[in-house]
Amino acid sequence: MTHTDINDIFTQEVLKGFLPPELSGEFFDALYGDADEGAYDIKLAFNNYDSDGKMLFFDLELHERPEKCLACNLTYGLPEVFSCHPLINIRGMVEKIEEHLGGELKCVDWKLGRTQTPASNLHIIPLTIRLG
Repeated sequence: MTHTDINDIFTQEVLKGFLPPELSGEFFDALYGDADEGAYDIKLAFNNYDSDGKMLFFDLELHERPEKCLACNLTYGLPEVFSCHPLINIRGMVEKIEEHLGGELKCVDWKLGRTQTPASNLHIIPLTIRLG
């Protein structure tokens, strides 16, 4: 699989299949008992790959909801929460990504990075997948 192929296979529609939009509401319903209490919506974005084709870089984007506050203190602990939360299911998401690679590449490891704040209404948690 070439690098061009990797860029072409992670379309917005495909990424929604890995992390459906309704998952944000389900996450906040489980957390607070009400989906409307959540301050953000979670979206998966394909960021890049390394030049050797051994790493894929995705972002879990946290988009502030209207009339809500996306405060840093709400998002800095999320990498640990998302790593093990059964609804977010990062491990299952990585397995789906591997299946989508069509058996040509295997996802041997993954890691969530620290929360980044590129804008006050957008926070990002990097997801790095090591291929083998």
